This record gives sequence, structure tokens and C-alpha cells, in this order.
Amino acid sequence: MPEPAVVDVVLPVLDEALALPWVLDRMPAGYRAIVVDNGSTDGSAAVARARQVLVVDEPRRGFGAACWAGLNAAGADVVCFMDADASLDPADLPAVAGPVLAGHADLVLGARRPARGAWPVHARMANRYLARAVGRQVGLTVRDLGPMRAARRRALLDLGLEDRRSGWPLEMVLRAGRSGWRVAEVAVPYRARRGRSKVTGTVRGTARAVGDMGRLLR
Repeated sequence: MPEPAVVDVVLPVLDEALALPWVLDRMPAGYRAIVVDNGSTDGSAAVARARQVLVVDEPRRGFGAACWAGLNAAGADVVCFMDADASLDPADLPAVAGPVLAGHADLVLGARRPARGAWPVHARMANRYLARAVGRQVGLTVRDLGPMRAARRRALLDLGLEDRRSGWPLEMVLRAGRSGWRVAEVAVPYRARRGRSKVTGTVRGTARAVGDMGRLLR
């Protein structure tokens, strides 16, 4: 029998067939990918299954819905989350998960260090505003509410996360801060994604995400 995964990696997927091969092939040893197909029409699930990757179908649309389904499907003590659009490199996962595995942090966020042109100005400004709002609300100093992060599975389940849309990343940090979690950041490179973003790639998508997060802040 194969050795159990040290860390499960939840990959919310919506039409990422172009990027998935690169992402899955770069998964580090001991890190098991869990692809959560959130209604793809481009064969993303088939791409993952062809690589013997666990695929979870989540028909209810929403980033948070996909992350929640992946979290419930995970079996490892420590779970990571990351986008599957090739903007983030799975090779950086050990640096993010390391402090959690070592017991030095309860939640680690990958603070994006963007390549030129990789992060639209409107999305960067929205992220900066939300990061500052987190500081005002729960006293955490964070630079980025980025999609690469790591925490212990049981603790995340007990956190009581309710958002199933774009507010999921913010809700996790807010609840962690209010619960007294040790939250840390690790810088990770951020590249131009493959394919078109459903959220930060458009001003409308960014506005919808900020609306979801603003509701949580209120």
C-alpha cells in the first residue's frame, strides 16, 4: 500500500484544463492533490483523473463551496488550498505548510510576490483594502489574503466557516483571528495565470468578490 499523504492540497477548479497538467505534475512528494470540479465544461475533471488524481464533483457554484467540499474530502491532518490556474507553483507548498506541520503556526498564508503584469491593479487594490480591514477588525497584520494557504483540517472544520462564495478566504482569516490562531505569512511567487480568470480577471468579477467580502466584514 502507498504511504499516506502528509498533506492534502485542495484545488478548486472551474475550466482549468489548460493549466492542470503543469500544476499536478509539480505537486511535491507527500502532497496529494484533490481536484474539486466546480462545474467545468472543458474536461478539467478528465485531465485530473487521467493522472490518477482524486476528483470531487461540487455542482454548487462558488469558490467557498469548492473549498468546503475539498476540505471534507481530505484525510490528512494538514490541508493546503491553492488556485489551479498555474499562477502559483505547487513547489512552494512545503514553505507554506512547513510552519503548520512544525507546530509554529495555525494558519499560514502565501503572500503573493507578483511577476510583472500578473496581478491586475484593480485586484491588487481590493486585496490591499481587505487586508487592512482585517487588521482593524481582528488585529492581524497581513499583506495578502492570497489563495495559497495551509492549516490543520480538524481546526478548519471546527472554525464554522459558512461562506460558499468569494468570501471564503476572508472569512477564514477573520474567524482565525477572532479565535486567537497564530497566523503567519510566507512570500510566494505569483505568475500570470493560464486562461482567463473568473474573478480577478475582470473588474466586475473583482467587484462581486469584494461585495461578498464586504458583507462578511459588516
